[in-house]
Amino acid sequence: MRFDNSLVEARFLQRLNRFAALVDVHGAETLVHVANSGRMRELLVPGYRVYLRPAAAPHRKTVFDLALVDLGGFLCSADSQLPPLLLQEAFGQGHLPPFTDYKCVRREVTFGESRLDLLLSGPPGLCYVEAKSVTLVEDGVGLFPDAPTERGRKHLISLTKAIKAGHRAAVVFVVQRPDATAFAPHDTADPKLGQGLRDAVQAGVTALAYNCGVDLQGVHLNAEIPVLL
Repeated sequence: MRFDNSLVEARFLQRLNRFAALVDVHGAETLVHVANSGRMRELLVPGYRVYLRPAAAPHRKTVFDLALVDLGGFLCSADSQLPPLLLQEAFGQGHLPPFTDYKCVRREVTFGESRLDLLLSGPPGLCYVEAKSVTLVEDGVGLFPDAPTERGRKHLISLTKAIKAGHRAAVVFVVQRPDATAFAPHDTADPKLGQGLRDAVQAGVTALAYNCGVDLQGVHLNAEIPVLL
């Protein structure tokens, strides 16, 4: 996923609420949009270098979106809306081996009580896919979530219902940084989500994880990494 415009360098100052933060752009305090409701305490640290993407919509209150955070030696994407786009892009390029038998993809489809990110279709039938954004990494392990998420548990229930209805279903954890070598549910932050993931996998839901290559030109899926349950 390539960025449409050049990114603007800034320094992070303060998170105001779930979707807004203050940064310093060339000495000017600037309000930016944060497209991620996670806590991201390991990323949103005062003084950290960040990179901003100019907003596509004109006359918006915030003229920038927070795109990347410099963690010293590598960059991390902070946009939780990217993972389904990254999966769709990789699928279209034939770079998702677990789903090569499917031919078509649709975005944002409803099954059960959830709106899921992708629906793949092809000779094997239908496959419902939910993508989760991961930014927290500890000792090389990507962890999700970083705060309790009832919505995440509902998605797993809907994926399980899709399995029971005779379809395929998958949850894909996209670690939006390159330093993760494995993924695990963050049981300390949300033990119910962790148990829900294990129950879903036992019911037949496929759990996959990928790390990402991130630079100032864009973000892309890099390598599949093990899911530790």
